[in-house]
Amino acid sequence: MSFLYLLGIKLFHGLVLFASIFNAKAKLWINGRKNIFEDLSQKIQSDDKIAWFHCASLGEFEQGRPLIEELKRKHTEYKILLTFFSPSGYEIRKNYENADYICYLPLDTPKNAKQFLNIVNPQLIFFIKYEFWYFFLREIWKQKIPLYLVSGIFRRNQRFFKKHAVQSRKMLTWFTHFFVQNEDSKQLLNSINIQNVSVTGDTRFDRVFTITQQSKKLPIIEKFAKNNMVLIAGSTWKPDEEIIIKFFNESNKQLKLIIAPHETHKENINRIIGLFSDKKLVKCYSETNEDEVSNYNVLIIDSIGILSSIYKYGQIAYIGGGFGKGIHNILEAATFGMPIIFGTEFRKFQEAIDLIKLGGAASISNFEDFQNVINTYFENNQKILQMGNVCSKYVNEMKGATNKILNEVYVK
Repeated sequence: MSFLYLLGIKLFHGLVLFASIFNAKAKLWINGRKNIFEDLSQKIQSDDKIAWFHCASLGEFEQGRPLIEELKRKHTEYKILLTFFSPSGYEIRKNYENADYICYLPLDTPKNAKQFLNIVNPQLIFFIKYEFWYFFLREIWKQKIPLYLVSGIFRRNQRFFKKHAVQSRKMLTWFTHFFVQNEDSKQLLNSINIQNVSVTGDTRFDRVFTITQQSKKLPIIEKFAKNNMVLIAGSTWKPDEEIIIKFFNESNKQLKLIIAPHETHKENINRIIGLFSDKKLVKCYSETNEDEVSNYNVLIIDSIGILSSIYKYGQIAYIGGGFGKGIHNILEAATFGMPIIFGTEFRKFQEAIDLIKLGGAASISNFEDFQNVINTYFENNQKILQMGNVCSKYVNEMKGATNKILNEVYVK
């Protein structure tokens, strides 16, 4: 199995290398992994006490972030190494102030894993949510370094629970402890004789609760939203935008719209603007000001890093991604007490399942569903308040995973 896996890794590397000729993200992936070992060797001192956090991308970083910051606060002797697999995480957080060292994860080969660990010599390792790199995990186990999976979530269709997946299950035995989001995950692990499991919840609840305390004041958004019903569509993709904008083009309801698309490059922004029947009412955030912004009905956010603070200015949230691989972060909106709408691909996300059951969120399959949901809200403003209260209460009750984890981790 390890031979075939290594062959697959090298084939993957070759494909990304080829794609980097014409794909910007692939180029970042390749270039970002050049000189990792040389850079770390120069920066890391032999007496550094290092806690290593690895995240696949930006979403996993947001889950790991509360733990990084609390560990840093409580145990100042540690230096933090933060690694990413994806450029979409690294490129946005490469200057994160609470990490001492930030780099890409090297390609998962036996040589790379051994060299990386010998240079870094971490005392604690935290992998966030989904990361299972065979040779890194094996080398960590060989070197007897404490390794924790944080905010893990497991489903029966994952490879670990297949009848003949012996080697995949073996990887799980190399973890010191699993901190999982729910009881189902714990039971699944127990069913394959993995007993070192604690249900601590999702650290993202701690992060989004902090966001409400530290959210930025955004005068342009405040002026745009003042005395209006505002729908905030966050992290949207093309299928989401087509549904939402069709509604705005056809509806006469007094509803303003803020769209914060997942991709903010100029071509995508222009495509979105082109979907509106009356483009005079549409403005980009970077091109307006407090004096004129109230004249527009639609504001397109063409900047990165402010979405989590925008939600507090709206009454209804739509979260994108539900017609693709899966919805984006719904908790940032939930913590501000807003009813939430998203597409059909939400079943990998425990918080979405919970909020639908509790009555704080709604899933839509098409334009007609979206239209019906929005119309229902307009006919019953009390429903908006009730659903919003469900969401904010849910976040408040679920926070606390970070301290539960740190209390169980043995810090040398």
